[in-house]
Amino acid sequence: MAESVETQLQERFAPSAGGNLEADLLAELQSIMRLHSIDVEDLFYKWESYSMKMGQEDMKLSIGTAGALKKDIQDALERDSRAKTHLQPNKRPGATPRHSKNNGDVFGMTPNTPKFGSTNRMNGTNKRKIETPSMSRIKAEPASSPPEFKTSYKSREQSSRVVPFNDRPNAGQAIEVLNHHLEVPEPPMAPFAEPRLKIVANSDIKKLSYKPMAMKSSEASEILDDRIDEFMALVQAHHKLEDSAFGSAASQGTTEIVAVGRIASDSLEGKLNASSIVLESSRRMGAGLRVPLKVDGIPGYQFFPGQIVALRGINASGEDFTVSEVLDMPLPGASASPPAKLLEHLQRLRGGPDVMDLDTAQAPLNIMIGSGPYTADDNLDFEPLHALCSKAADTYADALILTGPFLDIDHPLIATGDFDLPEEALTDPDTVTMNTVFKYLISPAFVALVASNPHITILLIPSVKDIISKHVSWPQEPFPRKDLGLPKSVRIIGNPMTFSLNELAIGISSQDILTELRQSEVVGGKNKSENMLARISKYIIEQRNFSPLFPPAARDSLPRTGTEDGRPMGAALDVSFLKLGEMVNVRPDILVVPSALPPFAKVVESVLVINPGYLSKRRAAGSYTKLTVYPMELTDDEKTSTHMIGHRVFARTRVDIMRI
Repeated sequence: MAESVETQLQERFAPSAGGNLEADLLAELQSIMRLHSIDVEDLFYKWESYSMKMGQEDMKLSIGTAGALKKDIQDALERDSRAKTHLQPNKRPGATPRHSKNNGDVFGMTPNTPKFGSTNRMNGTNKRKIETPSMSRIKAEPASSPPEFKTSYKSREQSSRVVPFNDRPNAGQAIEVLNHHLEVPEPPMAPFAEPRLKIVANSDIKKLSYKPMAMKSSEASEILDDRIDEFMALVQAHHKLEDSAFGSAASQGTTEIVAVGRIASDSLEGKLNASSIVLESSRRMGAGLRVPLKVDGIPGYQFFPGQIVALRGINASGEDFTVSEVLDMPLPGASASPPAKLLEHLQRLRGGPDVMDLDTAQAPLNIMIGSGPYTADDNLDFEPLHALCSKAADTYADALILTGPFLDIDHPLIATGDFDLPEEALTDPDTVTMNTVFKYLISPAFVALVASNPHITILLIPSVKDIISKHVSWPQEPFPRKDLGLPKSVRIIGNPMTFSLNELAIGISSQDILTELRQSEVVGGKNKSENMLARISKYIIEQRNFSPLFPPAARDSLPRTGTEDGRPMGAALDVSFLKLGEMVNVRPDILVVPSALPPFAKVVESVLVINPGYLSKRRAAGSYTKLTVYPMELTDDEKTSTHMIGHRVFARTRVDIMRI
């Protein structure tokens, strides 16, 4: 067993150490694992988080940095322990709290206009003009050049540790490649004559325009209750069970039953653990009662708050439900299309009706995906965004998909409003809003991109952290494009959204649900050896919802921001409209879930799950994802078939996760 652990440590940490780990370093890492009862994978992600926190993405692992990591983990545990002690309420032993305390803090909203300081910085004489960002196909200047205008930044403790964008290490380096046997073709000599993509919304975007912050507890309760009953019907059909097989986990009995319900914790404070798991039944099956679960008798389990599960077991004492089996949840069907539609999409890939050589194979699709934030904490120059748009212009990308936040409410300068704007934006200072900031600091990147690549498809997905969005809850409607100065080819869609690009079914949400699931789950038994990223990605697919966690993770448990308060925005979940966050009918071919976790691309249940990472980290440049999607190859029988044909996107798509 020790040899196996050492092998895993070598595989995970050798790249960070610059070679094989020495014996003393191996001993130190194993000491951390024993001290905190964590496995190799957990230790690796704590190391990644520590590296990001220190602002050194390529920090070298040594005996010194391993000791610093050990101290950091211990400090975090002590802080959590002190916080829990301070917040621990007086309650009866074994009592299950029914409602939470009102702490008076809702979302930490900030004003929608920049701050005009007493020094009148906006009207000062030291002004520089804003220009269109330089593109390497448009001008001979560097491709990553943002507008000449630079936003100034008040000195902060962290500013000295921010890595300037032009000095970023390993620019253009591949972090991870999936399906590396598929080649990346040379970009075309000129843009295609027509768009090669047709976009179709599979979600009803109009339903996202609900009134936020008007949630009623009765409506939220019904939505949560209906979700349990819907899954019960799915489980019954999938496992071919009789009605008599189901029962309430809270009812005492001597007969084994199948109970369907929601995983919850018996306490409002602290992380879910094996001793605090309770199952909440629906009102129809169990009057909404909660009962503790005994999971000692099953070989493995993986639960998180809000998860809908089907458990086989018995409640002999009337006090707890002893689980003997966790039933598999049925997955949605895979995406498929009729042959006629697939042939239509293949013809569109030629890029226009005037293509001379019809015998030449269609070029693969080139799709780029990025996620905000798009600028570092010390400026609002948006250099990473300009660099990504330059890449899309150089390679004549077919699509650029960007998730918010664009103007991040948790950015230190946005939070204070203490920054400069270019002279053109200040013709009437009294009318300046955050839309003005977007128009002059972000939109020029898209204007230049469209000028270079006229038929590119650009999709923007908002975030609850976008200060220009007045829809402050998730699910979230698109923010209005008025006064943003965006080109017509830029489309703003909802959050979350399921849509199709040709035959590709894509599901996307800007919510960092992966980090929340990682922090909230409890795993035991054989599942400890399963890959963590694949496991939490499967939760989303299995639960058929882009945000299956309920209640959402506390703001204090999420990664810190650079604002004075330091607490991030949080999930801002509107439970009454949770159904709008569900996947539509089928599994998507591609699931995009941006997260603070290390970027990755994995095939999970035939779904290509991608975390592109953030394009800009707080103190350093980040990453983006490039997809090379090869055309489908249909046999003669498939072309004339009357059956639906699966897309098999995971087998014909190369994924390159790149440093910007």
